[in-house]
Amino acid sequence: QVQLVNSGGGLVQPGGSLRLSCAVSGRTFSNYGMGWFRQAPGNEREFVATISASGGGTLYADSVKGRFTISRDNAKNTVYLQMNSLRPADTAIYYCACRQFRSGSSRASDYDYWGQGTQVTVSS
Repeated sequence: QVQLVNSGGGLVQPGGSLRLSCAVSGRTFSNYGMGWFRQAPGNEREFVATISASGGGTLYADSVKGRFTISRDNAKNTVYLQMNSLRPADTAIYYCACRQFRSGSSRASDYDYWGQGTQVTVSS
């Protein structure tokens, strides 16, 4: 059974930074594409970023491009989301997800396992 544990959320002022982490256990992490999604109250879950199994391929939503960076450490079975220049519109619950293919994906339906989510609130 694959387990994903999110951490790193919190309250930050506009313009600030946070780094989210997602630790994965139960499978060979280095074989799987990973993604980050977010869901704000009243909204559908939306794609944020994805990374391939090797880490060589990444893709970002237009709304976060240039501000967020997805990365992974296959030795630590962990994927990260570095978030800079945060805006109130970034406020949401952030989820990491794992898919049983080496490529990443921007579609939530392509993912097989999900973390529990971590709250990010951007407010002054």
